[in-house]
Amino acid sequence: MNNIKIDVFAHILTEEYFIELKKLKADIVNDPIFKFTTDILTDINVRREYQKQFPEVRQLISMININPEDYFDAEKSFELTYNANEELIKVVKENSDLFCGAVAMLPMNNIEGALKIINEQVVNNKELYGVQLFTKALNKSIASEEYLPIFEAISKNNLAIWLHPVFDLNKKDNNIVFSWEYEESQAMLEIIRAGVFEKYPDIKIIIHHAGAMVPFFANRLPVTMPPKQAEQFKLFYVDTAILGNSFALENALDYYGEDRLLFGTDAPIGILPAGATKEVIESIEKMRTTDNVRDKIYRENVKRLLNI
Repeated sequence: MNNIKIDVFAHILTEEYFIELKKLKADIVNDPIFKFTTDILTDINVRREYQKQFPEVRQLISMININPEDYFDAEKSFELTYNANEELIKVVKENSDLFCGAVAMLPMNNIEGALKIINEQVVNNKELYGVQLFTKALNKSIASEEYLPIFEAISKNNLAIWLHPVFDLNKKDNNIVFSWEYEESQAMLEIIRAGVFEKYPDIKIIIHHAGAMVPFFANRLPVTMPPKQAEQFKLFYVDTAILGNSFALENALDYYGEDRLLFGTDAPIGILPAGATKEVIESIEKMRTTDNVRDKIYRENVKRLLNI
């Protein structure tokens, strides 16, 4: 299919993983994140019905952010994430009309287990293209020294990191309107300050929501920090998941360049009942750019980046 569109940042909550979480911790459904768990997130058949209107789209799926390390010890977290990754592999294999790959979970309270997942499970399964990390893990910066071995393993194995925002639990004013975009921007800054791009110059990190605040504040960066570090923000890859906004996407395109902007929708989250795939596609079509650049956004960039 010549007009295939590869959605680099779509979410899922797989059935067996969800059942196991509820069996181990019945009150887990009281976590605020579960307000996003509609049938389309957990039921493949419901998802397929909605996706019929986008036959050209294939999604790279990552698990919604219900992370075992927030609830369980290191051993159980490793077991749950490993099994969830196996389920993701199975789901991709059985639903190739919907999905073209998946992104692995890691147990962030078990770094040895996380490295085992990267070096063995991800490397040895072609359905897995990398790992999903969050802006904080156990309420510590993802750029904390204890997490840097994960970046090293990802770089060594030529995989990619999908970086998703979460709340900073130290703050009292967390909100879904602005907090996640701030947290993602701050995490990018922390990754740069930790020297990740200097230690691992070829590392591939995909940022959700079009690079968050960075493109808008691009001219502020070299004034407020060392110019060399300011330039490193352009080494991230970013998706188009901002619920449809052509001018904002043009801003991201102008800042990151035509080779680092990737089609992503956040489906099925964002706009009820099935996400913002329609709105994101419309916003890309309305961008003041060329068809060649759109081809790069929809498929060519991610195919090159992940060797799809």
